[in-house]
Amino acid sequence: MSVIVLSAGGTGGHLFPAEALSRELIKRGRSIIVMTDARFAHYATQFPGARIQTVPSSPFNAITAPFKIAAGIAVALARLMKLKPAAVIGFGGYPSVPVMLAATLLRLPTAIIEQNAVVGRANRLVMNRVKVVAAAFPIARFAPADVSKIVLTGNPLRPEVEALWDTPYNVIEAGGPLRLLVFGGSQGARALSEIVPAALTRLPHELKLRLSVVQQCRPEDIENVRTIYRNAEIRAHLDTFFPDLPKRMAETHLVIARAGAGTVAELMAIGRPAILVPLPGALDDNQTPNADILARAEAGWRVKQGDLTQNSLAQMLIKIFADPMALARRAAKAHALATTRAAEKLADVVEELAGPSSDKREAA
Repeated sequence: MSVIVLSAGGTGGHLFPAEALSRELIKRGRSIIVMTDARFAHYATQFPGARIQTVPSSPFNAITAPFKIAAGIAVALARLMKLKPAAVIGFGGYPSVPVMLAATLLRLPTAIIEQNAVVGRANRLVMNRVKVVAAAFPIARFAPADVSKIVLTGNPLRPEVEALWDTPYNVIEAGGPLRLLVFGGSQGARALSEIVPAALTRLPHELKLRLSVVQQCRPEDIENVRTIYRNAEIRAHLDTFFPDLPKRMAETHLVIARAGAGTVAELMAIGRPAILVPLPGALDDNQTPNADILARAEAGWRVKQGDLTQNSLAQMLIKIFADPMALARRAAKAHALATTRAAEKLADVVEELAGPSSDKREAA
């Protein structure tokens, strides 16, 4: 059974697409090894049937980065020479860099997938060395020198998102509940925890009575947010992490979130409108072009964090909730942007790159 190596950063934004590809390739008879960093422990159960290996690496801004990356390349070279994989596929994030550089040094068949509309720094280091650049969205900035190597596949989705593809959008009923989902990821939840609850307290009383809020908060913020909602008599379910976030997305009328590539792809797949607030500190402002894809299609709104105040958000929500049918139309437009069969399309690219598996060669 031929081996495919997947290399990804240790966060969900990189690992969820890798998980989707892993499952698809395993169904096709491939053996999968995932090379990443120690943060993978939080997602270990997401890769049934795959073997996991950790490789030394480091964020680029760390003083020790050159030494750890060099050590990671050495470890990856030894492992890849032993494995002799049919292909090595990178999903971005700094832990992917040593593996992808080692794979290109060994002249193995290689590809990367870029989940954002702006090519990330890890992928930029290797994109001109690999044979294929798979893209979730049309690339807005930092394309490879040879644009002919770009293949638009969409962003592979984890099974729990795929399962919600055809979930209908429930139009807000007159006088009925207003379901709002708020999340910001590990880096972006703090500002939303400061702005959103305060904005919701400024809504008219009749709207506050109808609100049902689900919000992700950082551990250090959650009690303060809970107190704000309790004092305003707003129903709210708060947690630091929602393992069933796609299901909650499908149940909501409106999402307020950051504009990471995975979030945008899942909003499209499930078909939900969103107010997207790009993370100001994101490298190369890579979330703004993601948000603009939905905003330009009138499937959502893109708001700079500096422009998002308690008053402006409150007024925005009053206007949005006043026209339930317009909100439903935005949901439909979001779903129309989704790319079908992204995991299968990416697997097709990988199979063409890797050549037939040993099982298929023996059957022939």
